[in-house]
Amino acid sequence: MSAARKLVIAIDGPAGSGKSTIAARLAKKLGYINLESGAMYRALALKAMEQQVPLDDAEALRQLAEKSVIQLEPSGDGNRVVMDGQDVSRRIREPDVTAAASRVSSHPTVRQVMVARQRQLGANGGVVMEGRDIGTAVFPNAEVKIFLDADQMVRAERRFQQNGSQSPEEAKRVQAEIAARDERDRTRVASPLVPAADAVHVDTTHKNIDEVVEEVERIVERVASG
Repeated sequence: MSAARKLVIAIDGPAGSGKSTIAARLAKKLGYINLESGAMYRALALKAMEQQVPLDDAEALRQLAEKSVIQLEPSGDGNRVVMDGQDVSRRIREPDVTAAASRVSSHPTVRQVMVARQRQLGANGGVVMEGRDIGTAVFPNAEVKIFLDADQMVRAERRFQQNGSQSPEEAKRVQAEIAARDERDRTRVASPLVPAADAVHVDTTHKNIDEVVEEVERIVERVASG
């Protein structure tokens, strides 16, 4: 499928709702760039951990963000994430970096730096960008805004399955992590997780990936042909 004009497609939603997978699949189908905001915050969090920058020191993190070069390079299996020339694609998906990224992204000054870079990357359209405030803060004028959501327990189960563990203790840990992440994302002062007023809400609780991709494609097609 190819859109008649290059759009900015914003996909928001909580952890485990399927944003990353849907955005990657959609971008590949459309021939668009997949701007993965979460990967950018994860890369910054990893650098902060490696350099022992306190995750509650907003000013130190802002300075670190200013000095960092984060690149998203499309590949067959999704984005290759490069931080200051080093491939960190696998490392940033690990649980400790995931938790750290949530804390790093909560600082308004850090988000200002990252949002400015994200806007530059998407300035010419032809992008699918996913995150938690893309349609409300990063690209409020995006032509297509989609808010993916799912029952919290379903989202926790998906994340648990992704981790490849069979441990009941791990399942409980993931459930607690998702609940805590939801609370942080929805109550943070800077760009809280809320659907944009003009976003199309897509509940993925009882849908598989193919069904969600098809639904989102139909939404994009309506806008592109309208």
